[in-house]
Amino acid sequence: MDGREQLTKQPAAERAGPVAARSMYALFAATLLAFIAVGAALPALSPFVRGPLHSSDLAAGIVVGCYAATSVFSRPFAGRFADRRGRHAVFIAGAVTMSLGGIVYLLSTDVAELIAGRLVVGAGEGALYTAAATWTVDVAPPGRQGFALGRFGLAVWGGLALGPLVGELARSLAGFDAVWAITAALPALCAAVAWPLEEPAKALRAAGEAHPLVPRATWRPGVALLFGNVGYGALAGFVVLLLAAQGIGGGAVVFTAFAVAVVASRVLFAHVPDAIGPRRGGLIAAGTETAGFLIVAAAHSLAAAIVGAAVVGVGFSLLFPSLALLVVAGVPDDGRGAAMGAFSAFFDAGVGIGAPLAGLTATLAGYPAVFVMAAAASALGGAVTLAGAYAPARLRRTV
Repeated sequence: MDGREQLTKQPAAERAGPVAARSMYALFAATLLAFIAVGAALPALSPFVRGPLHSSDLAAGIVVGCYAATSVFSRPFAGRFADRRGRHAVFIAGAVTMSLGGIVYLLSTDVAELIAGRLVVGAGEGALYTAAATWTVDVAPPGRQGFALGRFGLAVWGGLALGPLVGELARSLAGFDAVWAITAALPALCAAVAWPLEEPAKALRAAGEAHPLVPRATWRPGVALLFGNVGYGALAGFVVLLLAAQGIGGGAVVFTAFAVAVVASRVLFAHVPDAIGPRRGGLIAAGTETAGFLIVAAAHSLAAAIVGAAVVGVGFSLLFPSLALLVVAGVPDDGRGAAMGAFSAFFDAGVGIGAPLAGLTATLAGYPAVFVMAAAASALGGAVTLAGAYAPARLRRTV
């Protein structure tokens, strides 16, 4: 067989590899811009509520947290729409909606208006994230979907890491209006970057077909993801208080170590779920998270807490792409958007449940118990993953 015959017999996805790769990385660049905007608002919201809006700490907490409400609920609906109209349309709509939310920030003169802006941004982010994650799976070569999801997560976490720095710099140089202008401009730029991209040809789901909002294949990996994310809320909300109570300090550095570990692991270990199989990847992620939280719970020095948080970060980085592969394998291509939308909603639900559960645990049993609780939740997520020995035949050899 000569070279031309070999090329003809290659799968189309492999022959179009460079084109698909360029499309994928342009999509990641657009996603990065959107999540820089999300991150840029975070350090400015509470000072804006307490300062220019002259409101309370409670109001500041509501403003920061209400974003998740529309984000969670928009994801499944955005996924279903992406199956019917395409990923591109939903991605652009999400970016434009986020930009409109930034304009509402800019025009806000009271807390109610700022909350409205947060709800608009949350709805847009949920749609954009769902479309982007599904689009990533669509354009990834066979056997490289886990790697692609890892790179997609790097764009998300990179934006959330860079955004607060951008927001703080803008606020220090030009005030709150500069931050809100960035939150409006970057999603618009995101839409401009994504506008010329073409998604791969595929069958779209007919509008009249009845399908569950949360596909059956999503439930078990989604519940495992929820338990795995409970600890994120605990770490974000209570590691500073844990170390302060022990007279150690440096809690912000510990959380930074977690974020750096997440980003680094997405670079170094993105191939792991594809190489060892999604269920094994999910089990390793859950076990690693569990060990990390126990290290944090037992830490009596800043160094030990940093090590524990970094270990948690490694597990956290593997969890989503591993479990997402189980979801993708269990649904047809024309139902992938709905499945990914519902699955990613479990991510937000875990964080939303984790923070108040951590607060209750701290009240009843103290700060170290918070991280024991987080370890138990991660272990329970691993148990759910282990119980899911139901992989479709096309993945059975790798699970």
